[in-house]
Parts: sequence; structure tokens; C-alpha cells
Amino acid sequence: MLPSMKVITLNVNGIRSAAQKGLLEWLTTQNADLILLQEVRALEHQLPVFMGLEDYHAHWFAAQKPGYSGVGVLSKHQPKAVQMGFGSEEFDAEGRVLRLEFEGFQVVSAYFPSGSSSVERQAAKYRFLEQFRPWLLALKGEVLLGGDLNIAHREIDLKNWRSNLESSGFLPEERAWLTELLEAGFVDAFRAYVGETEHFSWWSNRGRARENNVGWRIDYQLCTKALAARVTNASIYREKFFSDHAPVILEFADQ
Repeated sequence: MLPSMKVITLNVNGIRSAAQKGLLEWLTTQNADLILLQEVRALEHQLPVFMGLEDYHAHWFAAQKPGYSGVGVLSKHQPKAVQMGFGSEEFDAEGRVLRLEFEGFQVVSAYFPSGSSSVERQAAKYRFLEQFRPWLLALKGEVLLGGDLNIAHREIDLKNWRSNLESSGFLPEERAWLTELLEAGFVDAFRAYVGETEHFSWWSNRGRARENNVGWRIDYQLCTKALAARVTNASIYREKFFSDHAPVILEFADQ
């Protein structure tokens, strides 16, 4: 029996900054069962006080480099097991993957590398993709992967797709990787629920991208098919911004 649940995923772009913008107060109003955070950019002793969220079990995986990357999961229920990283010496040092196991399903909070800063970082991104997919597909049972994948899958997933055909995040190899993951049994649960409508989760700080909704959908909740079939609502929260990303929210019925 899988429980009903509400899951939020958000790249906070620095949790201390997001907290100053009202993130923790907003989370207390959401009554989410799972909160998946990426780009936390803080060591555990630097995390803000989670006022109103004391009932959550908090798990964190920080990068070795201070102020860089890092992921976290807040859960209402105590997990059966917690895994920091996915067995990659290179990328576990960057604090990019955190897995929690519960009764009947597993959840992964992941922050994929960006390749936009240099050719070297794009090569690192490809290495991450190559290592991560077999690890993910080897997980048993029902799985939910939430996080910032730094990939816009299809043309509908970014406003200016024609001018970004050679941009990191929309390269053919990246998009094909995501297609192959979906063909291997995962479902883009948000897209499956909302259909062929335009939704974005990240906007550049340049120009008036957010005001003009010139964005990318690079934050996902990918689920195994049985989990995806239980989605009863999917949304991207845009009434208030806590970072350059917006929270992606899915609700699941019980089974």
C-alpha cells in the first residue's frame, strides 16, 4: 500500500538566501510529505533554523567545496535507509545525489551539473549522465527522481528553443539521454498530467526573462509508471519567488 503524498522539488540557489525570501514560511503552509531541495550551498551547521518544520526528518548531502551544490530532503516520515551519493568519486564530492528509501518506494533528490560555463563542465555533465542512469535504473521498486536536471527535454520546455539549439541544457545528446530514460520506464509526471501546455521552472536573471516568462523547464519529478499513474495534481508555484527556480509540486493519491 503506497500512501497519498504531496511532493515539492526546488532548486533554492542557496538555502540561506531562499530563507531570507520567505521559503521556510511558505513551506510551513504547504503540508508537503516530501521536500526535495537542490543547490543548497551550505554545510549542515550553516543551515537556517527550520522554524515550523521541526516535525520533518531532515537529511543533507553537502559538497566538499564550501558554498557549492548540495542537496537535501525533508520528509514527514523517517526513511528506512539513506544513501549519500551514488558511488561516483567525482560527483559525490560535489554533493549531487541523495536517496531515501521508504516503505514501498524510494525518492532521489538530484542536482545535475550545468555545462554552460565551459567545455570542461559540459564534458563533466556528460560523464555524470553516463554514470547516473545505470545507477538509477538499478533501483528496485517504485522510484521518484526529483530535482534540477539542467535539461529542457523538448521544444515546449523552453521559450526560445530555436536560438538555444547549441546551448547546454538543450543539446541533442542531453535531450536524447532524457528520452532514453523515459523509454526505460520513467515518466515525466508533470508533463503527463498537464499535457502539451507551456510551463517553465527557471528564468535567467538577465533582462526581463521572468517578467516576460522567457524560461526553461529544467526541474522535474520523474516517476516509475505506477507512481506516475497516481498523480492527482501538478503545478509550478509562481506567486512568490525564492530563487531563480520555481517549486514543482505534485500530489499523489494512495494505492
